Amino acid sequence: MCIQYLTQGWICKYHIVFTPKYRRKIEFNQYKRDIVDIIKRLCKYKGVEIIEGHIMPDHIHLLLSIPLKYSVSSFMGYLKGKSSLMIFDMHANLKYKYGNRKFWAEGYYVSTVGLNEGTIRKYIKDQEAHDIAIDKLTTKEYTKPFGNKKK
Repeated sequence: MCIQYLTQGWICKYHIVFTPKYRRKIEFNQYKRDIVDIIKRLCKYKGVEIIEGHIMPDHIHLLLSIPLKYSVSSFMGYLKGKSSLMIFDMHANLKYKYGNRKFWAEGYYVSTVGLNEGTIRKYIKDQEAHDIAIDKLTTKEYTKPFGNKKK
């Protein structure tokens, strides 16, 4: 949602989520710091403000303020395309695992941010802790339901 402020400009904020191809967790965790630096650099080039961001083991959450001159789809094409090339340039061994030099999966999730910006910021900050807590609650040991039955 774009909000006009002081009749001179606009504030356009978006919650965006995207994933690496095949949700590859191991490789993603190994290159996390480089990915953060690349995303920050590319956003700075386009004048996009990162309000909040968090890298999960298999996806990225961003709360961005994108200038009106860019559509969300054109910016995301730029961000995912350029970051893929930069990641493969920094880590040449990845091109054997990904083959076609596409680091990110197709598509992304986007929603506009209106008056609930605080709620979205809290969600992005706290999501990893919430996921870890849920994983700890579900530590039930499962047995083989069809194995070793006596008649």
